[in-house]
Amino acid sequence: MIPIARPLLGEEEAAAAARVVCSGMLASGPEVAAFENEFAAYTGVEQAIAVSNGTTALHAALLGAGIGPGDEVIVPSFTFIATATAVSMCGAVPVFADVRRDLFTLDIEALSPLVTPRTRAIVGVHLFGQPFDLGPAMDLCADRNLVLIEDAAQAHGAEWRGRRVGSFGTAGCFSFYPTKNMTTGEGGMVTTNDDALARRIRRLINHGQAEKYLHTELGYNYRMTDLGGAIGRVQLRRLPGFNERRQENGAYLTAHLDAPGIVPPVVGEGMAHVYHQYVVTVTDDCPLSRDGLAEHLRDHGVGSAVHYPIPVHEQPLYRGTAPAGACPVAADLARRVLSLPVHPGIGPAELEVIVGAVNGVRS
Repeated sequence: MIPIARPLLGEEEAAAAARVVCSGMLASGPEVAAFENEFAAYTGVEQAIAVSNGTTALHAALLGAGIGPGDEVIVPSFTFIATATAVSMCGAVPVFADVRRDLFTLDIEALSPLVTPRTRAIVGVHLFGQPFDLGPAMDLCADRNLVLIEDAAQAHGAEWRGRRVGSFGTAGCFSFYPTKNMTTGEGGMVTTNDDALARRIRRLINHGQAEKYLHTELGYNYRMTDLGGAIGRVQLRRLPGFNERRQENGAYLTAHLDAPGIVPPVVGEGMAHVYHQYVVTVTDDCPLSRDGLAEHLRDHGVGSAVHYPIPVHEQPLYRGTAPAGACPVAADLARRVLSLPVHPGIGPAELEVIVGAVNGVRS
């Protein structure tokens, strides 16, 4: 079976982890500090703060920006639920916005009607490795004095108009979960050009300490370990090659998929997609339903996955928080999207099998 995801870790990562084990410095230390500096340079920002996972990155960034009870934060409904729960963890209210059918990312035109006097921030998601349309989002935030958080959990190295994501908003938030474009096992990163925000986030992730044993505000233990930092430094060096292979695999699939009713992903103008997932849309013209296609692929040795089967505003946790009929595109995409294997562990032979299986729905 060709898996939908496969972390690529080797001897260099093992040696880096062993170096930390032998050093005796297992908690956050010099490896994390070096990783932060290297990730900031890669992303093109002044500051990067390593944290324990992508959800804590979002939570810390929102808290650091002053989001709290009584505030509203606009988020897309078509995303992983952590985009919304991080808002709820601040005591704020997520307000769900619809997405573009072609790019799967925030429909910027749908945002203005959602802005109220209580709106404090917008969280845009660079979904599946593709940036959302940053220009209009930044303009709206500037006009309405809103915080812009980039949820870049799936978009390490993706670019908008030649500049890497995570460098545009008030803060960018990354995840290093094992299936992401690079991994630290578990881990995350907050990026920003705001030194004051970075200082506050560093306090928040370390028990609210302004200095050792001086706690000035409620904080959390959201630190990354030096094991994660050491592995992350190796993975960051390998990330450009990983992304290049994902892009090559994505381009091959787009060029060769030729089955009725199966629409390949679209790359937006001026965007560099890094294909965390290669997501097709299964329309009514396909001989099989989305779930039928997944079963067909499984029978032909190809793994697949649905990202995401339930829009966030329809999850039990948030049911009733959005008006009836809200986010119709997100709701429709949730029953039509299917992710195909695109990770850098896939070679030419596997690509041929994937294409053959998908195109075989003609029979």
